Amino acid sequence: MSDLPDDVSGDDLDSGDSLESPDDLASPNDDESPDDADSPDDADSPDDADSPDDADSPDEIDGNRKSAATASGVLEYLVKALVDEPDGVEVDAVDRQGGVQLEVRVAPGDMGRVIGKRGRTAQAIRAVTRAAAVKDGVEVNIEFME
Repeated sequence: MSDLPDDVSGDDLDSGDSLESPDDLASPNDDESPDDADSPDDADSPDDADSPDDADSPDEIDGNRKSAATASGVLEYLVKALVDEPDGVEVDAVDRQGGVQLEVRVAPGDMGRVIGKRGRTAQAIRAVTRAAAVKDGVEVNIEFME
């Protein structure tokens, strides 16, 4: 069966004629959507802004040398938590060829607490500090100085 009304036959239609209403014939481009009318300016996009990667790294010193700021801070925190005299704790970073050497100085009575039985406390401090140095991107060696 055909979709044509009873009074219209298929022979009466030209190839260009259709039975659709004029509203159906409007092109989809005739309607302007509100999204197209007020498009944001591409110059204000966040991609154009300076990213933090463009800035110099705060850890870089003199071009190739790097500090171990995070590792040094973690080391100082750990040692101060262990000793009786936290004000007597000093951590100095010395750049070496293979990385950074962190030198720890404590009050004379606190050295035993930092070293621990069989050096286990010192080894644990070294392990945690080396893990923190990964964030700094450097290798560290920790020395407990008298």
